[in-house]
Amino acid sequence: MDVDIGRLHFLIQALDRHADNSELSQRVLKQAGLRQQDTAPPATVYGAHKEALFIRHACDAVGDITFAARTGLEVTSASTVTGYISKYSRDLRQVMENLSRFHGIIDPAIGLSLRVAGNFAALEADWKDASFARYHRRTEFLLFAALARMRNLTQVNVYPIEMRFQHKVGNHVKTYEKLAGCPVIFGAEKIEIILPLSALELKVPTYDPKLREHLLEYGERLLAEKTPAKHKTRARVEGLITRSLPGAILQAEDAAADLGMSLRTFSRRLKDEGTSYRDIVDDLRCDLAQTFITNGMTLSEISYALGYADQAAFSTAFKRWTGQPPSAFKTRVEHPIRTAGRGSSA
Repeated sequence: MDVDIGRLHFLIQALDRHADNSELSQRVLKQAGLRQQDTAPPATVYGAHKEALFIRHACDAVGDITFAARTGLEVTSASTVTGYISKYSRDLRQVMENLSRFHGIIDPAIGLSLRVAGNFAALEADWKDASFARYHRRTEFLLFAALARMRNLTQVNVYPIEMRFQHKVGNHVKTYEKLAGCPVIFGAEKIEIILPLSALELKVPTYDPKLREHLLEYGERLLAEKTPAKHKTRARVEGLITRSLPGAILQAEDAAADLGMSLRTFSRRLKDEGTSYRDIVDDLRCDLAQTFITNGMTLSEISYALGYADQAAFSTAFKRWTGQPPSAFKTRVEHPIRTAGRGSSA
C-alpha cells in the first residue's frame, strides 16, 4: 500500500526546518525503516505504513504531538492527479466531490466523502484499512492538510464549524483548537471536518473547465486500472479490535465469526502470516498504550480504553511489553518484548 513520495519529501523538509539541520530527519527515516535511497529518484512511491511511522517518530523526536497537525497546515499544493483536479475545479463543492471520487488513488488507506445535511456540510474520512487507525499523528496530518488545501485553493481563510477525531489527546485539545481556529473534538464517532453550507460555494480562482474535464477522464482511467487492495487477515483483525475499543477486547472467536471463518481457519490464516491473535492483541495494545501516554491520557483512562480490569493489570502488561513502567515511559518500542517460550494461541 503505497503513497506518493512527494509527501515524504515535504515531511522531511518540514522536519529539517524545525531542527535547522538534516541530522534529525535522517534518524527518523531510519526509525521508520526507510533509507536515504528510498527517497531519491527513481523512487516515486513509498509505503503508507512507513509514512505513518515517519510522522509518529518525527513528533516524538521534536517532543510535540501537534507537529504533524502544524505540518499539515503548511501544505499549499499537491502534485497528484487529485491535487490537479482540485486546482481546476469550479468551487469547494466540486473539490470535495472530486476527493470523494478519486482520493483512493493517492491514499488507499483512507477514503473521503462529502455529506450535506441541513445547514452544514462534512468532509468525512473512513478507514479503508482500519489498521491505520492506530496512527493518530498521520490522521491529524491528513485532516489538517485537507483544511490547508481548502484555504489555498479558495484563497479564503476557511474556518470549520468543528474538526473531529476518533482518538483522544488528553489536555492538548486547546493547542489543536488554536491551530485550527475552531473547536476540535477528540473521542468523536467519526473523523470529519464540519463546514458551514455556504463554504461549498467558495470559488476556486484557478478554475479551468477544459483542463478539469481532461483530468477527470485521466482519473477515471486510473480508477479503472487500479487493482483493489487485498488486506491481510491481520489488518482486518486490527480493524475489528480497534473498532471494539474503548473497552473489552474482542475475543478470537468473535473476530473469526465477524470475518466469516471458523476459529480453526482463522488461526491457520494468522499462522500463515506469521502471527497469532494473541500476538496481534499484544502488539496493538502496546502500540496504542504508548501513543495514549504521549497523547496525555491518564493511566486509568488508558487501562479502560485497552480493556484492562484495573490500572495495576495494565501497568504490569506495559512493563512486560516495553521494559518500562508506564509512569516512567520515555523510549517507544515498535513491538512488545517477546517472552521466551510464550504460547502462540489464536
